[in-house]
Amino acid sequence: LPPGSPYQPVIEALGNYPQKKFYNVSKLGGTKYDTLPYSIRVLFESSIRNCDGFLVKETDAMNILDWKTKQNNVEVPFCPARVVLQDFTGIPAMVDFAAMREAVRNAGGDPVKVNPACPTDLTVDHSLQIDFSKCAIQNAPNPGGGDSQKPMAKLSPLKAQPWKLPCRGQTGCKGPCSAGDSSRNSGQFSAQIENTPLLCPFHLQPVPEPETVLKNQELEFGRNRERLQFFKWSSKVFKNISVIPPETGMAHQVNLEYLSRVVFDVKDFLYPDSVVGTDSHTTMVNGLGILGWGVGGIETEAVMLGMPVTLTLPEVAGCELTGTASPLATSIDIVLSITKQLRQADVAGKFVEFFGSGVSQLSVADRTTIANMCPEYGAILSFFPVDNVTLKHLKHTGFDEAKLEVMEAYLKAVKLFRNDESSSREPEYSQVVQISLSSIIPYVSGPKRSQDRVAVNNMKSDFQACLNEKSGVKGFQIAVEKQNDIVPVQYEGNEYKLSHGCIVIAAVISCTNNCNPSVMLAAGLLAKKAVEAGLVVKPYIRTSLSPGSGMVTHYLSSSGVLPYLSKLGFEVVGYGCSTCVGNTAPLPEAIRNAIKQGEIIACGVLSGTKNFEGRLCDCVRANYLASPPLVVAYAIAGTVRIDFETEPLGTGFNGKSIYLRDIWPTRRELHTVEEECVISSMFKELKEKMEKGNKRWNSLETPESTLFPWDLKSTYIRCPSFFDKLAKEPVSPQQIENAHVLLYLGDSVTTDHISPAGSIARSSAAAKYLTNKGLTPREFNSYGARRGNDAVMTRGTFANIKLLNKFIGKPAPKTIHFPSGQTLDVFEAAELYQKEGIPVIILAGKKYGLGSSRDWAAKGPFLLGVKAVLAESYEKVHKSQLIGIGIAPLQFLPGENPSTLGLTGREQFSILFPPELSPGMTLDIKTSTGKVFSVIALFENDMEITLYKYGGSLNFVARRFL
Repeated sequence: LPPGSPYQPVIEALGNYPQKKFYNVSKLGGTKYDTLPYSIRVLFESSIRNCDGFLVKETDAMNILDWKTKQNNVEVPFCPARVVLQDFTGIPAMVDFAAMREAVRNAGGDPVKVNPACPTDLTVDHSLQIDFSKCAIQNAPNPGGGDSQKPMAKLSPLKAQPWKLPCRGQTGCKGPCSAGDSSRNSGQFSAQIENTPLLCPFHLQPVPEPETVLKNQELEFGRNRERLQFFKWSSKVFKNISVIPPETGMAHQVNLEYLSRVVFDVKDFLYPDSVVGTDSHTTMVNGLGILGWGVGGIETEAVMLGMPVTLTLPEVAGCELTGTASPLATSIDIVLSITKQLRQADVAGKFVEFFGSGVSQLSVADRTTIANMCPEYGAILSFFPVDNVTLKHLKHTGFDEAKLEVMEAYLKAVKLFRNDESSSREPEYSQVVQISLSSIIPYVSGPKRSQDRVAVNNMKSDFQACLNEKSGVKGFQIAVEKQNDIVPVQYEGNEYKLSHGCIVIAAVISCTNNCNPSVMLAAGLLAKKAVEAGLVVKPYIRTSLSPGSGMVTHYLSSSGVLPYLSKLGFEVVGYGCSTCVGNTAPLPEAIRNAIKQGEIIACGVLSGTKNFEGRLCDCVRANYLASPPLVVAYAIAGTVRIDFETEPLGTGFNGKSIYLRDIWPTRRELHTVEEECVISSMFKELKEKMEKGNKRWNSLETPESTLFPWDLKSTYIRCPSFFDKLAKEPVSPQQIENAHVLLYLGDSVTTDHISPAGSIARSSAAAKYLTNKGLTPREFNSYGARRGNDAVMTRGTFANIKLLNKFIGKPAPKTIHFPSGQTLDVFEAAELYQKEGIPVIILAGKKYGLGSSRDWAAKGPFLLGVKAVLAESYEKVHKSQLIGIGIAPLQFLPGENPSTLGLTGREQFSILFPPELSPGMTLDIKTSTGKVFSVIALFENDMEITLYKYGGSLNFVARRFL
């Protein structure tokens, strides 16, 4: 806690847990706090807890409390509880910390004290490259569909059961799956959680790890050994650093939830979990009631250094969910409908917060999916306050029961727990978007184009209209007298009748539904109820189940529904793109002939993404995209000419008519199976995997030293020069005298123009450096992989081939070295200037630094020797990053620019700094031609001035350890 915090009097003990302490922020501000949105309450608590009078001031806390009148008008600091990094952005941050230890030791300090200020989780998930791949499209072992002769055991949907399909000698089973080994079939099935299946897809028995996976992983460790050794060293010597090794998975939904605390408990002091991260999926944690969003590498590094991130106090759009969703509406229907309505509501640049009676109908998987789709509707984040649904989910993911009790008590004490049954009024919002879940109805798409949506309750009448319409994007132009034609066909000894709308292909494909298991589980539970009711699928229908990954097979198996899907003919056919790209086995010849001879408009239904006419099979002219459970339902019905409300799917045991409503799983059933079976087993596996690591990572040798032993020959890891002038006390701003202009740029120069990214061009300065180190072009790798080497990154700064430097007059990463008159690469010119002891500046137009945040867009220019940027205007985040690295952002006076001032950029510039700077002050610049003009120093507060005096945030923090 900050020493001398003015808010220490509101520290209290927590009810029945007197040993637990917390800031009871609900007692501050009277009724103002009660009207704040939950997300703003998290910002407020952070400002109270971190108030030190410098980085976070009392006025900042009061501005947040006065959110209703101050939103969009003031900037506030925010100190997240933790940071999430992926390896590309994590490597430069950790290299900086290693370099800081070195600098502190050299300056007489204790390097052991140099550690990140907050918990930092680094996931090594951006190193894998696909050097080897293969795609095996396998035909279904049961091409006839529902085989009613197959014996079926009675299974519970809540437990995985030992079971075994007989091997019928199909070519689909290609590996040693141990199906014939009775000793290995006798126990409970245990699936591995991998992106690539580690099971025989037909018998669900373990198989050797696929050769493709092994080869790619071997190359990943070989190619990135230096970086991985550095990461492992970092995790051993730095406090507050946790590294998630390769082969564990992406910093995605599962990993983020594994890392999430929801409420921090540090030495019995409680506070809300919050996070900023460089991973694009960071916003998913808002579905768990954890405030978090994505930022650039330099912002996350600042947080690791103990600095706050700054944001404009945002507007908060409240999204009120009411009503009850249609029983046939899947999670995907609901998520996409909410996303569409938020996009139409103009919530760009705002927080979105969900409330209302309908929120409790959304599972945590639904919530995290909605939160992850923020870019689709432009919001900063979408926040779901913690409620009973969240607590139930956390229990199933392995949270300790006692911790959950403390968590609930704390969140209720600070009014961060949402309760539908509570009589307290809802917070006040900047705007309210009302969405009725009752208005969300299920759709299918077709019969020829995916953009032609058809409400399920209108399917029968819409298909009839398609028969009547002229041939075109929807119509088939079938004569009225032929619309009810029936063609009898003999198949496997039985007679069947085909008519317009009959279904001959039904494919459940999960490639677009991996992130949310509920839709695939819905298909499985529907199949279970259908089998138990006595329903079957006609054997001529080509049925198949093609999971997008082994994970899907895992949760279908662990919930016990996979055998029922198989019973209806939906057996796993392999892992790869199949039906939606036309990789469907031919229909039985008798069926094909009947369709062609009778000119029948036969149908296919699939849960994929493509349904163009004739794509599935040349004789199947109508194709519909539908959710996985609807695919199963239509397969049972055997036709699209059915009204599910009034017509039965078929006849079950004892001749009873079975309707879709009789077998459709409720959302409560889905959530129960999802939480109690799928989520719990998934997280148990993941936890074991996280704790065990993997053989390659565990055997990786790393140094034991407090300081990193830099290898001077390394081209991946290099000690940067940010701390060369580390001083214990700040100095007055150094005058910039007789500086040359390194680059004269125009408007809208983006961080992509500035920062190194992508592959390393063979003619670039970075390529020359690597070649001199003995590397061939095949070994260059990318700038992203070499972000831990400042020599490569500095050479890649301003190396974009689209860079338009007015000195050159055409796009090229070149500039002029004025003392010699040579045209050189930007790095080569900067290197000459530094050898000559000549400072350099950059001239630019409007919106300098536009685009996404990139740490090397500031670090690179600093290492090129840039002392100041003089522009007409800046992108705000980039301006702050320049200050954070020690570059002065200067702005022309309104109405002035290089042209109006008659500047050519070939002059030399002297910038006169006074002994003491103040926010927004005016400075004078004198040129070698005698011209004097004024500019604005864009330091907005005392903190930015202090950071600049110390040479940036890295040196400011390093000084604390001296």
